[in-house]
Amino acid sequence: MADAAGVQNSGKVVIKNIGLLLTGDIDHPILQADTIVVENGLISAVGSFADCDTSHADTFIDAQHTCVAPGLIDSHVHPVFGDWTPRQNQLGWIDSTMNGGVTTMISAGEVHLPGRPKDIVGLKALAITAQRAFDNFRPGGVKVLAGAPVIEKGMTEQDFKELAEAGVSLLGEVGLGSVKAGEEAQMMVAWARKYGIQSTIHTGGPSIPGSGLIDKDVVLEADADVIGHINGGHTSLPEAHVCELCERSSRAIEIVHNGNERVAIAAAQMAIQLKCPHRVILGTDGPAGSGVQPLGMLRMVALLSSLARIPAELVFCFATGNTARIRNLNCGLIEVGRAADFVFMDKAQHSAGRDLLDSVQLGDIPGVGMVMIDGIVRCGRSRNTPPATQIPMIVSSTH
Repeated sequence: MADAAGVQNSGKVVIKNIGLLLTGDIDHPILQADTIVVENGLISAVGSFADCDTSHADTFIDAQHTCVAPGLIDSHVHPVFGDWTPRQNQLGWIDSTMNGGVTTMISAGEVHLPGRPKDIVGLKALAITAQRAFDNFRPGGVKVLAGAPVIEKGMTEQDFKELAEAGVSLLGEVGLGSVKAGEEAQMMVAWARKYGIQSTIHTGGPSIPGSGLIDKDVVLEADADVIGHINGGHTSLPEAHVCELCERSSRAIEIVHNGNERVAIAAAQMAIQLKCPHRVILGTDGPAGSGVQPLGMLRMVALLSSLARIPAELVFCFATGNTARIRNLNCGLIEVGRAADFVFMDKAQHSAGRDLLDSVQLGDIPGVGMVMIDGIVRCGRSRNTPPATQIPMIVSSTH
C-alpha cells in the first residue's frame, strides 16, 4: 500500500487493553497504562481506561493484552525514489519494512541512484527533489525523511544555506563523496549545523565505489552529529577504535544491521559502561549489498538484548525514543502530543520466552500484530514476522 502523504485523517481512536506499554523513553521505558487515545493522528491521552476520555471515538482497538510500543525508527537507510531500490532491483521494500514495525526512515543519502550527479548543482537538485518526493509520497504510510546530499569538494557555505532554505535538513554520509579529510569535513559539517542541517559520517571501510576508509581520527575531527554505522557498513574499524570513539566523542552512536555484529555488541556495551545509553540509535544501512532486511530493526533489538545482555525494554528505546530525540522528530515516544505511530507486538508463537520481553532477551524476534501510523492502521498481522501469540482487534469503527 503506497499513499500520498496527508490524505487521510484517523479521527478519534481508542486503544484499550494494552498489556505492556513501552514508552521509548530510556529513563522510563515502561509505563503502567492500559489505554491510549488518539485524536487526528496525535496522542491525546495515555493512562487507565477509566481515566481517559473515550467518548465519541471513531475506532476502538482491543490490544488483547499485547505490547504497544512506538513505531520503530530506522536511522540509516538509502532510498532512491518511491518504493523501488536499484541496489537490489527490488520493489516494495519500504512497505515490507513497515511490516517489520518500522514507521519512520531517515536517509543517509540517495547514493544508489544510477548516474547520481556529483556536481554541486546536480547534487543539490537531487537532494531537493528527493526531499520533496518523499514528503509528498509515503510508501506503505512510512515517513521517509529523505533528501540527504553527499557533500563534494568545492561546496561553499552558500550551498548549505540554499539547501536549508529549500527544506533540506540532512546530509548524506560524509565520506561517500570526494570530501574525506577531517579538516575539510569539519568545515562543511559546521556550515550544515549553522543552517539546521544534521550530519552523519561514514565510519569504517569503503562500502561503495568512490567511498573510502574513514578512520577514528577523521570521525573525531569532522565532529558530525551522528557517528554513522559505528560498527561498520560493512567493514568495521578495530574494536578498540570504536570504543575510543564512544568515549571521546559526545555525538550519537549509530549501530546498524549491515555491519560487524561483534563490534555492534561492543559499542552498545561501551555506551552502557560510559553511562550514555541515550546516545545509541539503530539503523539497518539498507538497501545494501546484503540486501533489504524488512525485519532488520527487530533483529538488531534481539541481537543487542540477547548477546549484549541489555534489557529488551532499553534496546527498544535505542530504536525509538533515542532516535526521535537526537533527530528532533515528533514520534518515537508515547506521550501526549506525539504522532500516533505504534507497533503492536507479542512474543512469537512457541517462543521459549515467558513473555515478549523475555523472548527478545532470549534472542527471538517478536511477532507484529498491527502497525499504526498517524493513528491509521497500516497492516494487521505482519506478513514477515513469525505469528504473534495474540494480535489486536479492531472491535468497532464508524468507517
